[in-house]
Amino acid sequence: MGCAEMGLGYGIRVGRVLECKQERIARVDNAMESIAKSLGRRIGEGKLAVALLLELSKSESVRDCIGNVQGCILLLVTMLSSADNQAARYAENVLDNLSFSDDNVILMAKNNYFKYLLQRLSSGHDDVKIRMAKTLGEMELTDHNKSSLVEEGVLDLLLVLISHDNIELRIVAIRALLNMSSLRKNGQEMIRKGVVRPLLDILYCHTSSQSLRELVAAVLLNLSLSTARQDSGESQVLVLESDEDMYKLFSLINLTGPAVQEKILRALYAMCLSPSGTTVREKLRQYSAVQVLVRLCELANLNLRANAVKLLYCVTEDNDDSAIWEHVERSSIEVLLNVMKTSDDEEEIASAMGIIANLPDPTQVSGWLLELEAPPIIFRFLPDGNNSGHRNSQLIENAVGAICHLTVQTNLQSQKKVAEAGIIPVLVQLLEVGTSLTRRQAAISLRQLSVSSPMLSRRIPRHHGFWCFSAMPEAGCPVHGGICTVESSFCLLEAGAVVPLVRVLGEPEPGACEAALDALMTLIDSERLQSGSKVLVEANALPMMIRLISSPSPRLQEKVLSSLERIFRLVEIKQTYGPSAQMSLIDLTQRGNNSLRSLAARILAQLNVLHDQSSYF
Repeated sequence: MGCAEMGLGYGIRVGRVLECKQERIARVDNAMESIAKSLGRRIGEGKLAVALLLELSKSESVRDCIGNVQGCILLLVTMLSSADNQAARYAENVLDNLSFSDDNVILMAKNNYFKYLLQRLSSGHDDVKIRMAKTLGEMELTDHNKSSLVEEGVLDLLLVLISHDNIELRIVAIRALLNMSSLRKNGQEMIRKGVVRPLLDILYCHTSSQSLRELVAAVLLNLSLSTARQDSGESQVLVLESDEDMYKLFSLINLTGPAVQEKILRALYAMCLSPSGTTVREKLRQYSAVQVLVRLCELANLNLRANAVKLLYCVTEDNDDSAIWEHVERSSIEVLLNVMKTSDDEEEIASAMGIIANLPDPTQVSGWLLELEAPPIIFRFLPDGNNSGHRNSQLIENAVGAICHLTVQTNLQSQKKVAEAGIIPVLVQLLEVGTSLTRRQAAISLRQLSVSSPMLSRRIPRHHGFWCFSAMPEAGCPVHGGICTVESSFCLLEAGAVVPLVRVLGEPEPGACEAALDALMTLIDSERLQSGSKVLVEANALPMMIRLISSPSPRLQEKVLSSLERIFRLVEIKQTYGPSAQMSLIDLTQRGNNSLRSLAARILAQLNVLHDQSSYF
């Protein structure tokens, strides 16, 4: 019989003559390869080839040959989705015949056919289960593979195995979970299936090896990442159901090696970004997380340091309890400044900057920052003409937040450092191009600087002798009366900040509006009511302020009403702008809280809509 030259048609005829010829066909040089190649050709030839393979696969001695032919199992798996139902059924039957071999089963799995691998994982001996689970853990699974496996029930099988007495079986099962948990929806499904509890038990067990703990921590990290930033329409999933588990997990940071520590820090950070993040951050604060994390920020391990800094920033956000900062000292700020100087991770730098921005005592902090020569370090992360398009918006937000400590009005030396470095024009620029939070922070700094302007405005020298021989006097600042410059007196007018601040009053975010209003109101402090109000009128601030009467923020409403009550003492302004404020004020007297109703009524009395003596409000 010819070897390589034997045609497919002849082979089929031989296969149909006698089953005893099967082994002889398999022994013919390249016969199996020729048949396998025919699987991938046009449907008629492929169907004949798979029919022949079905006959051949009934022979135990031939089955091994079929599985060893390069590409054969891949083509059989591909044929399962053939439009020809009979060809697809033949292919399925061939694969079923080949599934006697664990090697074939693994090869099928590597070609996206997991039916027999899952069967082995369910009912095979321990050594077989180990091979199958190990395959799942080591394969480069596509997202579709990962999703399909979970839909086909792999999680229930692995959940049994991770609690098995056989430690090797437990490890390979956890590796398989790790491989599949990187798909977000799989991670959430694992949490729903209850995989977290046995994983935590392994992590907490003092006899668990470091490598096993590291593996478990990696799975928990993926599960935590799957819960971060869940959509509002999704069923919300929590990684840790109890406060005890949260406490135990955080406590492990002090009891494990760097690899596990890093993964726990990242997992906790992801939980802080989940829908339950506010609760998670509050719990971590209760567990003295700030003290532990500050210590970790000092470590030489850069990965560990970066993750500690990021979590510390997250924990210190939206917190009004200054007690959590009792362990943050001058040396802690020095560590954070060192992070800014040495790190290449922009997120880590932004987090370190954010921690400084979140510090509660601006007077003490501004002193520390000056002593540590922090201003130049902070300033270099602000945008300028060269880098404004390349900076992380959070980094800019936090840098401007840190500058709020440097502009506090109780530290004139620090304010001067800011002005001399040319930061005031940058703050004004950020009022126009920054995020809402950046605009708010910039406005806060400008207000603090503006508070110092009256005492820094240089008095215009008085002239002596004959006026006709004197030089023309310098023009004084319209608000402060003296000689003002941006660097010497931090003057909002000289900085060109008034109009940008007025624009911020139109922001939808109440915090930014409030900060801008506070800055503008420094222009009408004390005896500067008339001169400052004139500047506000010229900047078209009054219509914007009147719109804020209807703000959804009661605090902002109260501030704007107090400001208008003061400005409307000036008859000309009251007559010009009072009528446009009247309806909003009347609405407040009917719908506002007691404080707002009283303020609105006082302004209406100024406008002669109510009697001064009215006690109704």
